Amino acid sequence: MAKPDKDQSSAQRGYLDGQFLIAMPGMQDSRFTRSVVYICAHSDDGAMGIMINQPAPQITFRDLLIQLGIIPEGPEIRLPDNADDMRVQRGGPVETGRGFVLHSADYFIENSTLPIDEHVCLTATLEILKAIAVGKGPQSALLALGYAGWAPGQLETEIQANGWLNGPATPDLIFDSDIDAKYDRALAMIGIDSHRLSGEAGHA
Repeated sequence: MAKPDKDQSSAQRGYLDGQFLIAMPGMQDSRFTRSVVYICAHSDDGAMGIMINQPAPQITFRDLLIQLGIIPEGPEIRLPDNADDMRVQRGGPVETGRGFVLHSADYFIENSTLPIDEHVCLTATLEILKAIAVGKGPQSALLALGYAGWAPGQLETEIQANGWLNGPATPDLIFDSDIDAKYDRALAMIGIDSHRLSGEAGHA
């Protein structure tokens, strides 16, 4: 199969597809303070990822479905439990009016779903929101408005400037409903206590 070869090649060339970026105290961009970003694509052409621990203010998943015309407004409309409990995230500062869904690999739309690794996919169409609204979507999902994007070489420069650490990603952490704990948990996965972080640049 071609997929493992691609992943192996990406890892050998230093690409971070399927990994977490964890913002350091030295992060210059306040929009990413204490953020955890799941990298969906990384190549010589740049990088794209979704923040997984920044709730979008003043909008619920139900509100979004109503705005998009997927469900009508009214208290009598019932959503599946996993849909009604879903919190909308700020995925990043690019295309903030567009929804991006990170989800488990049990759901796939031909020509619309991007497999990132064997457990996590990305879909950015209304079809997946409609499926979630009627209980036919993926088992696990995270809805984000917007995404984080980097021009060629930009992410590498930010990492060298001590703006980010990278580490392994797990579906459990991506889809966990305890959003406030994700930053500390992502750091703990690479053996770092958030209270001991320094904003000064330094590389092992």
